[in-house]
Order: sequence, then C-alpha cells, then structure tokens
Amino acid sequence: MLNKALEIAFKEYGNKGIPGSNSEKEVLKYYTDIGFKWVQDDDLAWCSAFMNWCLKKANLPYFKTLSARAMLKYGTKTEYPEIGDIVVLWRISKNSIYGHVGFFITEKKGVIYLLGGNQSNSVSTAPYQKKNLLEYRKLI
Repeated sequence: MLNKALEIAFKEYGNKGIPGSNSEKEVLKYYTDIGFKWVQDDDLAWCSAFMNWCLKKANLPYFKTLSARAMLKYGTKTEYPEIGDIVVLWRISKNSIYGHVGFFITEKKGVIYLLGGNQSNSVSTAPYQKKNLLEYRKLI
C-alpha cells in the first residue's frame, strides 16, 4: 500500500520545469506552497521543494528548506527501505552540501529507483547509483 505522500507525488508525475525565463507554474507551486514565495524561477534546484510539498499535502511534518540533505533529520533511519520511504543521496562529493532527495521505489543490482522532483527537470522515476546513498529514512 502506498503512503499518502507518495500517492500525491505520483499525481504530479510528468510535471516539468521550463529552462530559461518562462517558469512552469506547476513547479513554482512546490516552492510557494512551502513558504518560498520569493522563488520566481524553476531553474533553482527543486527536489527538496517537491518532497516537502508532498509531505505538506499529505498533512505530514515537513521542512521549510530547499536543502535535500535536511531530510537526513526527517523520521528515522532505516537499513531496509520500503516503497515511499525517503532516500537522501550525495552529489559532487559525500562531504559536500549538495544532495538529492526522492521517494524510494525499488533497488536492483546496486541501483536505487526514486520517484522525485527535478529528475531530468521533471517529476519522474529515475535510477541512481547506490554508492551515492547517504541514508534511507522512514516517514513520520
């Protein structure tokens, strides 16, 4: 059974950012609805905005942040993720401030499949190398 936040994420599947000055209102709502009304451009990384928007819409606690790594403080850590759990990945280097966050879908042969925002500039399912995993987190 899917959790409410993941159900909401699936309903947004296919929403895409628009490179350049014509930003997509469906992506901008992820920022504005969690308190970032100043964001006027969907070129700003939006995986965390999307994740927090889904949590808010599911009436779950959420963070007012655009940092993917902030999700390392959400819920509880797990070694055995289930569909809909949070996945936090590192980008650039394990010790950098940069990351990516999405919902766990499945794992196969060292590849984690996530449903998330800002994956090829859209809400989509995408593969990520498990070697980039920071943590799996259970929803609150």
